[in-house]
Amino acid sequence: MLTEEELGQLAVDLESDRVERTTTTTDKSKIAKAICAFANDMPRHENPGVFFIGVNDDGTCANLEITDHLLLSLSNIRSDGNIQPLPVMTVQRIRINDCLLAVVTVEPSDNPPVRYNGRCWIRVGPRRAQASTEEERQLTEKRRWGNLPFDMHGRPPATMDDLDMARFAEEYLPASVPPEALAENQRSTEAQMAALRLVTRDGAPTVTAILFLAKDVRQWVPGAYIQFVRHDGPELTDPIKSQHEITGTLVDQLRRIDEVISANVSSALGLSEATHAERPDYPLVALRQLVRNAVLHRNYEQSNAPVRVTWFSDRIEISSPGGPFGQVTRDNFGQPGVTDYRNPTIAEALKAMGFAERFGVGIAVAREALARNGNPAPEFTVEDANILATVKPPQ
Repeated sequence: MLTEEELGQLAVDLESDRVERTTTTTDKSKIAKAICAFANDMPRHENPGVFFIGVNDDGTCANLEITDHLLLSLSNIRSDGNIQPLPVMTVQRIRINDCLLAVVTVEPSDNPPVRYNGRCWIRVGPRRAQASTEEERQLTEKRRWGNLPFDMHGRPPATMDDLDMARFAEEYLPASVPPEALAENQRSTEAQMAALRLVTRDGAPTVTAILFLAKDVRQWVPGAYIQFVRHDGPELTDPIKSQHEITGTLVDQLRRIDEVISANVSSALGLSEATHAERPDYPLVALRQLVRNAVLHRNYEQSNAPVRVTWFSDRIEISSPGGPFGQVTRDNFGQPGVTDYRNPTIAEALKAMGFAERFGVGIAVAREALARNGNPAPEFTVEDANILATVKPPQ
């Protein structure tokens, strides 16, 4: 992290290509593009880029009000899902030469190319623009492979022949890249997959590619499935009413588990002062969010256990293999604004495929939906190797 002295030197250096300045606090697109460009570090500075809010292009102070709301809004740009993979950045309020500024400091990514809304932005000298096909290739070659998460590693001996390439062309690619960008850059399939972090530098499919495109996912990732069991009672020993082993790609699994959950939710007729309304025993949106969280954040590397949805007469338990990760701990699990990603490329793919609108809000959305329906708040049991979410019907 840069010191205040280093930030002060960059603030007055009008020639540095590691700096952008703005006087606007409302153009989030401009700020996000700058963050994306600094994370890509096309000039290979291997040093942070800095975005100053509250200063003119000539370095003079714009005398903006730097509020806590502005700082929170800038911080949320990191995790709203529009920049992929998530950038490493800090946001702070500092005073430089009697000018109060908001400062966004962005570290070079280990995992370029970084994209904002599907487009790759770079900065070389005074220029900020979309990367060309050749520039994207250069960014791909910059990846620090030894530092990459498990979902970007290959799964030997899987090869491209084990993937459904028609599905990539017809479903995954159009969801991940804007159509006008596809039309502008007529790249080979191999180059497209490399830019989307779906192949290793040796051309082998990554774990993410297998989970979303493999013809037989469990051949390569045995625990990648969802087990659904409904018991006729409150105990595991009670008779089983229905059960499903849900396999296929992650997209197939999430679509199918949505159908299964919907079929099992029941509604009761509730009375209000003037109307009769049906209230489900569990709100679908809450269960959907908790299951998607379990699939996204689970440990695919060290566990062959499935995600389990166990439906009892008095509760639903959703079990995800793998404990808390990164800055998420037992103590802060589920707190607003505290999030980290064991599987960042899987997260990117799930958002592109429409299974996440924003990152870091799944638990909050589930809590809100349960409260509106009259259900108690979800309970979480956080262990080193497992996270269990328990949901109960309305009281």
